[in-house]
Amino acid sequence: MTRQLAERELTPEGPRRGRIKSGPRPRRTVTVNLAESPLVWLHARGHISDRLLDAGEALRADYERSAMTASITMRWDPVRVKTTGERGLSPTEKQIAARQRFSGAIAAAGKGLEDILWRVVCAGEALPEAEKALGWPTRSGKLVLKIALERVAEYYRIR
Repeated sequence: MTRQLAERELTPEGPRRGRIKSGPRPRRTVTVNLAESPLVWLHARGHISDRLLDAGEALRADYERSAMTASITMRWDPVRVKTTGERGLSPTEKQIAARQRFSGAIAAAGKGLEDILWRVVCAGEALPEAEKALGWPTRSGKLVLKIALERVAEYYRIR
């Protein structure tokens, strides 16, 4: 994973984006890795297990393979050439299979848990922002995310 480091000012609400403003009080800053996903961040600090990280990564991979995100450029996939060998899945078939796995995993998580899963795992939204957007109490997202990831791990049969 590529590191993309940036300085952020610490505020009572957490790191603030943008330039550091000088004022009468000394300011504290922290270096953050902008390329680190919220799920990897939680795992690196011991908040989720390897199993839950693997479940989240499998869900994110299926989300990306299913191409449910908006595409803003032309596809440059190589053209399939007929061969005499074993027939593999076409790109469209792979996309459909990934979408079915993603939908199955989200359904396995259960009603009400898909929002936090999608926001943190697929969209890469930090837990505090996801909690705020969903109108949840502070620090409730981690517990709910763990429950959702446990169910997703069962769906993907991750031990």
